[in-house]
Amino acid sequence: MLQTRWGAHLEDDGTVRFRLWAPALESLRLRLDGQHEHEMEKLAGGWFELEVSGPADGTPYQFVLPDGMAVPDPASRAQVEDVHGPSVLIAPRFDWQATDWKGRPWEEAVVYELHPGTFSQDGGFDGIRRKLDHLADIGFTAIELMPVAQFSGNRGWGYDGVLPYCPHSAYGGAAGLKRLIDAAHQRGLMMMLDVVYNHFGPDGNYLGLYAPDFFDPARHTPWGPAIRFEEPAVRAFFLDNPIYWLEEFRFDGLRFDAIDQIKDRSETPILEEMARNIRTHFPDRHIHLATEDERNIVALHPRDGKNRPTLFTAEWNDDFHHAAHCIATGEDAGYYGGFADDPVGHLARALAEGFCYQGEPYAPREGKPRGVPSAGQPPLAFVDFLQNHDQIGNRAFGERLAALADAKTVELLTAVLLLNPQVPLVFMGEEFGETNPFLFFTDFHGELAEAVREGRRSEFKDFGHFSGEEAARIPDPNARSTFEASMLDWSRIESEAGRKRLDLFRSLLRIRKDHLVPHLPAMRSMQGRAARLGEEAFTVRWDMGARLLLMAANFGTVDVELDEDLSAFGLIHESRGGIDALRQGRLPAKSMALLIGESKGAGA
Repeated sequence: MLQTRWGAHLEDDGTVRFRLWAPALESLRLRLDGQHEHEMEKLAGGWFELEVSGPADGTPYQFVLPDGMAVPDPASRAQVEDVHGPSVLIAPRFDWQATDWKGRPWEEAVVYELHPGTFSQDGGFDGIRRKLDHLADIGFTAIELMPVAQFSGNRGWGYDGVLPYCPHSAYGGAAGLKRLIDAAHQRGLMMMLDVVYNHFGPDGNYLGLYAPDFFDPARHTPWGPAIRFEEPAVRAFFLDNPIYWLEEFRFDGLRFDAIDQIKDRSETPILEEMARNIRTHFPDRHIHLATEDERNIVALHPRDGKNRPTLFTAEWNDDFHHAAHCIATGEDAGYYGGFADDPVGHLARALAEGFCYQGEPYAPREGKPRGVPSAGQPPLAFVDFLQNHDQIGNRAFGERLAALADAKTVELLTAVLLLNPQVPLVFMGEEFGETNPFLFFTDFHGELAEAVREGRRSEFKDFGHFSGEEAARIPDPNARSTFEASMLDWSRIESEAGRKRLDLFRSLLRIRKDHLVPHLPAMRSMQGRAARLGEEAFTVRWDMGARLLLMAANFGTVDVELDEDLSAFGLIHESRGGIDALRQGRLPAKSMALLIGESKGAGA
């Protein structure tokens, strides 16, 4: 079992070792069970430590500062109530049933992102566990949880967490999370977790009181002070955290939030060291590490001679989303302005090469170059999506794509997403056509609540129509009604539209499993070639080693002529229900086809 350098740990002999880095203090006490206080030993480097015999599983504890203020353990595994109260000593014991589980290879990944609090009416980890058969039956192979580390209050997205080792009690705590993961593994489902290492939330973070050097006042993120990763104690806190989630909870992978906001002047950047540590620590398991990074870089995703990732596995591909969204909606405000000039062309490039922007001037960033060449990356280095928590929830009214675009276009884009060689990600409810919004919600109070409310409204200043009375209509993040409006409506599954949507997902994911997945490991680079068929249509061809894959998509309202003979290809999916038009050299309006043929060699 991993022994971290922060926090409270039950030793084999029954003693408990408590450790805290508090370099700003000369003394520190430990309060056990709400009453007994013990002086902690001051060690070199700002550390305090104490070993105590006897405290049992479930014992509350706090660190008491010289002025009498009691604070939680920043490496707490459980809390009595909220982030301001006592931490709780818990043992890592759990009776795992899926004892032989080693994970699944990344080429099999079809990722389902969900928010634990709004996924089911039950809420929390047990509510997710009751829906696992639904997800496995459709063909999803991985569940990605939005952050679960404890944040202030009981309602939130999780990106303002302040206790990065503590599964939120509102969701079911450590025991509930382990039950969920064990049940998922018994059904062949991978479990991934979104982790936030770029900042701490604004409420419940007490580190500045006793360890101000944890943060760098000269550097800032959009959400608060930057973390000082050059400090060894701080580095230890974050290097241990991903190992903790992967080992103690048996997660199969992690998604690293907004890594472009992680600044580190160390000789070996913290992210590289994290990834290497993880690869070394788990040599016999399939561990998948995804990144979110708006810079469009590839340096963190190298492969070895066997096409295996040596650092991070894949990058969330916002470019794919932005291009697809512009096709579906015609929107051109904010960051969509960089894709609205030719969304079909941008989508074709994303499919063939990975990023749309590979060093070209990017209008939403004042024309500064964005990205690097990405065509040499394998398709498994990219995670694509039509929707995710950010792209829905960061809209003023949280509208899903189904509420913004016509059903046929959404269906076509869904087929493009699920049947291209890059890894697909789906946001909860997308599989049955959910129309309820997913809004931004928090559970703050007082001045902080007002600041978040006003800050939310100011976020949309680049979207000109959100002003005056329209801005005042933006839902209050702190209102319970905002949270409740974001709940999935599971009754939609029983509707005709819901059943049709589920059937589409099952069919497409079966095709992906049978015709794409076996060939993906051999694709050492994208090897995609895109060709335009007018303004609103394209073909993309991928060399998959023994097979050639050809996708043809037409988002326009008129048929287009195909520019090649498809007689050597077999049809494996066609959205219009027939092959006659394709044989005649036409791609019908509002249609998508996927074909497969024999390869005649690389680049054929």
